[in-house]
Amino acid sequence: MSATQKLQQHPAFQQAADKFSYYIHQLDKELSKYSIFNVFEQRTQVPKSYAFIGGVVFLAILHSINSFAAPVSNLVGWVLPAYLSVKAIESPGHQDDVQWLTYWVVFGFFNFYESLALRVVLYYFPWYFVFKSVFILWLQLPAFRGAQSLYGTVVRPVFVNVHQRTVVTTNVEPTTADGLRDRVASATE
Repeated sequence: MSATQKLQQHPAFQQAADKFSYYIHQLDKELSKYSIFNVFEQRTQVPKSYAFIGGVVFLAILHSINSFAAPVSNLVGWVLPAYLSVKAIESPGHQDDVQWLTYWVVFGFFNFYESLALRVVLYYFPWYFVFKSVFILWLQLPAFRGAQSLYGTVVRPVFVNVHQRTVVTTNVEPTTADGLRDRVASATE
């Protein structure tokens, strides 16, 4: 019996292989919910779970090359949300519209503040773009709904504070989100 065969028959190896198969199956089941991965798998004959893992590893390698870190981080924050935003616009319901509109507001707010202090942040925090990418994924993934929680705790209070000051100085009646929805609905009819 060769060393490879002995290794493959070892209980620890068998247990690791079973866990790997289980997690790949779970990832495959989760990715099957999205038509883009199913279409990719049909066209390329590459299992969607392996393609996804390969894409994540590729992005991790690009993050480790410092000159690619910022563009890759911004790409992570733009590609999937842009695709899902277009899908949300085309869908009949408005709940997904709120999700992606909230994401874009928070993403823009974050990028604005980042542009003010990026050099200082990079000086003290060299792996900033890796953590930014993870933060952006937290913002956009529906399981976490990070954009909605950050909007409620940071962006909205700042907006309300600035908006109240503007209303007081200009004596204009404040506009609510429901009022804006009604205006849009009446304008499109």
